[in-house]
Amino acid sequence: MPSLNEILAVILGGGRGARLYPLTKMRSKPAVPIAGKYRLIDIPLSNCINSEIFRIAILTQFNSVSLHRHITRTYNFDSFHQGWVQIWAAEQTIESADWYQGTADAVRKQLLEIHATNAKYTLILAGDHLYRMDYSAMAEYHWEKNADITVAVQPVSMEEAPRFGILKREADGRISDFVEKPKDPEVQKKYISRDDPQRPFLGSMGIYMFNTKVLIDLLKDFPDHDDFGNDIIPQAIESHKVYGFDFDDYWQDIGTIRSFYETNLMLTTAETPFNFYDAQSPIYTETRYLPASTVEDSNLKDALIADGSRILKSEIAHSIIGIRSKIAAGCVIKDSIVMGADYYEHASPETLPIGIGENCHIEGAILDKNARIGENVTIQPFPRNRDMDNEKWYVRDGIVIIPKDTEILPGTTIAP
Repeated sequence: MPSLNEILAVILGGGRGARLYPLTKMRSKPAVPIAGKYRLIDIPLSNCINSEIFRIAILTQFNSVSLHRHITRTYNFDSFHQGWVQIWAAEQTIESADWYQGTADAVRKQLLEIHATNAKYTLILAGDHLYRMDYSAMAEYHWEKNADITVAVQPVSMEEAPRFGILKREADGRISDFVEKPKDPEVQKKYISRDDPQRPFLGSMGIYMFNTKVLIDLLKDFPDHDDFGNDIIPQAIESHKVYGFDFDDYWQDIGTIRSFYETNLMLTTAETPFNFYDAQSPIYTETRYLPASTVEDSNLKDALIADGSRILKSEIAHSIIGIRSKIAAGCVIKDSIVMGADYYEHASPETLPIGIGENCHIEGAILDKNARIGENVTIQPFPRNRDMDNEKWYVRDGIVIIPKDTEILPGTTIAP
């Protein structure tokens, strides 16, 4: 059996992240905060470390400064460890002056670096999914099947099929066909791979393990194929041994504001399907030397409170309160995500302080880092599917978003 040390993990750092805008106005998708104190990139990086895959490259391009800062502060192996986490930023070279054109093109433009690692296997991962997975089990399946490519697949229901790339898998595990987001029920019937009538399909999770030589050959032989899911995998099915590895556990693509909002708030409940408290497979993030949070005379229900926060005489329900949050007295916060602050500041009479002022009512909203909310501000959710752009706030699918570093003046009302 080959060794896990022969695997290189390549995490795709994401493009513009337009569907997560304005959370991606000043940062890349994988750098978006989640669960009060983590970032999305922490999920695949932690999965790699817990799977004992210690050579990890992160491909970045758009708004990447905060992502680079987080990675360099957080993921450092000691000098006696053979592992490393490297950032491979998009760059202009003699061969190409273009930026990454898609997932496969991003990897193609880093083939020289991949070849230099001498890794026999390359694991391709996304940087914006929430799940816990043992990649070593997928690697063992790949080796047992003597596969060229292995795709992680998840059971998919009839209703969900139009949102996924659906793979047809044979009895021996080999993938024989692929269709992207099928909407026609007659077409869907051809791709049933499971006996379960509730979830008869298998959807691609965007996680691929390649024999590195196969990856290099495919990317060089098909230079116009820029995406793995739409181009490379369908092409490879025709000419290579492509197998499907089952993953039947929680997995969520956090690609839209609605999915980001609902996934975060799901973490506040006792019934959450994703557990950040797993001692065997923890999720790592930056070590911050912050004091414990202070909660004074407040009512909390289904609330996730991160480190270094101070909450005074307020009511918080079904909400996330991020690191270094300051919430003044008399506030009501419901169904909201407060991301907190990047730093503590000295009080200044010229500007509103970072945090939420007295007597605010905030519901159905996302407050990005370092937001300055004056006293007596009211924020209410809009109807579903409503989008709006304002000078200081946005609405996406009915959710009000206050962008990073934005100041909302006292007495402001944001409501339908």
